[in-house]
Amino acid sequence: MQGIPHTDVALADTYRAFATLECAGVSPVYEQLCLGVAADAEVLALIGTLPLPRRQPNLLLGVVRLLGGPIDDYLTMRAWLVAHWDAVRDQMLTRTTQTNEAARTAILLPALADLPQPLALLEVGASAGLCLYPDRYAFAYDGRAPIGDPAGPVIECVTSGPVPVPQAVPPVVWRAGIDLNPLDVTDPDDVAWLRALIWPEHTARRDRLSAAAAIAAADPPLLVRADLNDALPDLVAQAPDDATLVVFHTAVLAYLSPADRDRFCTTMTDLVASRPGTVWLSNEAPGVLPAITGRLPVPVPSGRTVLARDGRPVAFGMPHGQALTWLD
Repeated sequence: MQGIPHTDVALADTYRAFATLECAGVSPVYEQLCLGVAADAEVLALIGTLPLPRRQPNLLLGVVRLLGGPIDDYLTMRAWLVAHWDAVRDQMLTRTTQTNEAARTAILLPALADLPQPLALLEVGASAGLCLYPDRYAFAYDGRAPIGDPAGPVIECVTSGPVPVPQAVPPVVWRAGIDLNPLDVTDPDDVAWLRALIWPEHTARRDRLSAAAAIAAADPPLLVRADLNDALPDLVAQAPDDATLVVFHTAVLAYLSPADRDRFCTTMTDLVASRPGTVWLSNEAPGVLPAITGRLPVPVPSGRTVLARDGRPVAFGMPHGQALTWLD
């Protein structure tokens, strides 16, 4: 890190941690690019001119790909990035990381299938709402025959522990979402951004995105543009009374301030207590909700998320839904 100013050390650590903890073994391309950024004082200085929430590795790399920048090696990307910084900066100031991975429904499905049916789904941080369609996808757990909609994309998931693998997919009679900037799957620009956020080696995820986007475009969910804390009560009031309301989120709360996170958790705790039958499913990285993580009987394995029902941890997942470990 020689030559990197002290003020950029934390940013360098962020890119290095992203490379070694999230990309290693998952995306060799992004691993090398982020290690390059972490050691590059000039590029760190450019990124450091952005507001703190806009300095994320996923955001930078997604914008580079959206604008057609090269990602074959770091030096080539670096030259392009410096030459096109004004355009990159403009996009990073207006875009947000909104990875909408439909396969995350494989983590949620065992918990959803265990609830009284039918279901009403309300997702906070919904992006384009692709996780609101578990009834339109097919799920193959541990290589078994898929369950669910045979016309939908097949989502594969490897399980361990006593996972209550469902025999069928529960019906969904109402679906809605909240997002500060909901994406429209009928808008080519929004779909292009979703594709740019998928890591380069993940061709199956790009195919799944196309299939899921087509499903959502044919039957669009109700997506509300608002702060999740502000819009949640009104949207809950619109849910049908004769269905089990499930409020859920996956990899969302890390983008909230600690105060807003606490406010949301208090709201959900009160909602579950006051509205009979309401269920809160959270699927977040372990450091996001320490009150939930603190209830775990075992440490969280590296690279795993924590699935919890009403604040009680029940399983470990993987960020893109590829594996699920149920707790005893």
